[in-house]
Amino acid sequence: MNFPFYISKRYLVAKKSKNVINVISLISVIGVTVGTAALIIVLSAFNGLDSLLKSMNDSFDPDLKILPASGKVFSLNDSNLEKIKNHDAVFEISEVLEEKALLKYDDQQYPATVKGVCDNYRNVTGVDSMLYVGDFILKHNNQPYAIVGQGVAYFLSLNLNYIDPIVIYVPKRNAEIGLNPERAFNRNYIFPSAIFAIQQEFDTKYIIVPLDYARKLFEYDKEVSALEIKLKEGYNSEKTQHEFQEILGSDYEVKNRYQLHEAFYKIMKSEKFYIFLILIFILIVASFNIIGSLTMLIIDKKEDIATFRSLGANLKTIRRIFLTEGWLITIVGAVFGLILGYIVCWIQIQFEPIKLGSSGSFIVDAYPIKLIWSDFILIFLTVVSIGYFAAWYPVRYITKRFVIQEVDG
Repeated sequence: MNFPFYISKRYLVAKKSKNVINVISLISVIGVTVGTAALIIVLSAFNGLDSLLKSMNDSFDPDLKILPASGKVFSLNDSNLEKIKNHDAVFEISEVLEEKALLKYDDQQYPATVKGVCDNYRNVTGVDSMLYVGDFILKHNNQPYAIVGQGVAYFLSLNLNYIDPIVIYVPKRNAEIGLNPERAFNRNYIFPSAIFAIQQEFDTKYIIVPLDYARKLFEYDKEVSALEIKLKEGYNSEKTQHEFQEILGSDYEVKNRYQLHEAFYKIMKSEKFYIFLILIFILIVASFNIIGSLTMLIIDKKEDIATFRSLGANLKTIRRIFLTEGWLITIVGAVFGLILGYIVCWIQIQFEPIKLGSSGSFIVDAYPIKLIWSDFILIFLTVVSIGYFAAWYPVRYITKRFVIQEVDG
């Protein structure tokens, strides 16, 4: 067995001459354990929240979205667009026309984005699976219906009674404001058939209507503002996106789900990084106990060091003994911390003891947790690295200044 490791292991488990050293060593292990467990729990909770928000975004966003590079709309009379529609990777494609409008329901008014979609829109996204109330009906017996965001419905005090319709006002494309401003606006009616609840960004912004209804309202013929695409299983979205962009050229932009909400995903990633950084600083503070523990242990073992020196151990070997001791404290604490963090996360996943609230207005009832094993590896390596540097200072300086000099002198 390696001599420094053997001695370090004996020092770790053996009772010291001064009981306070045992206490400080135990506190060091507990500090590292709690810090490591906190890293696992907080990052796993953040991963769960991130995964939940992404899944909600995925319910509204397509795999790929084709937008005009300039302007608001584009014509479908393009041979390159036909190539996209006939591409092997395309499972379903939906034409979309979006425009801002003013909604009026009873005495309430609210500005929103009217999104006209094809009949196959539910095959491209998962909005129909996120309905809060009602049925996903866009058209029935040639009668158009609207799917309204929960936030929009809240501000309009909307009810699905099929008695009072929503009135939609949009400016005419070539209108001139005269003596009667109402002539500058198109106005149409539509009944709501359902209310969807995904997340605030979508719920307070969109009202979904049939595409032909939107074209009539916005005075367009065959133009669209976007093409939303669902890919077949097994096709890589990034690779397919690159292929589509090469086919369409610079007149169009092909965006994936990440690019549609790039700022949101960047914020989520930076928040996770800074949370990790803050917890690491807390763990560094907790590792100061290791410095105190090793310092007192080195002073307590002066006679052992003198014996080792007499037996031929050099300064490097003695330093390795106490450096390994610091590492063992860190590793034991890190392993216990990983186990404790995993147990707490597993309990939350299986039994959901910590709830988000009792009002029933949340998408999920309990705090979401997602365990990512790469986080375990990263945290373990980070904690062990912190333990190494925490042990390096007392081993490097105290053995030389306060022990070796006394033994030699």
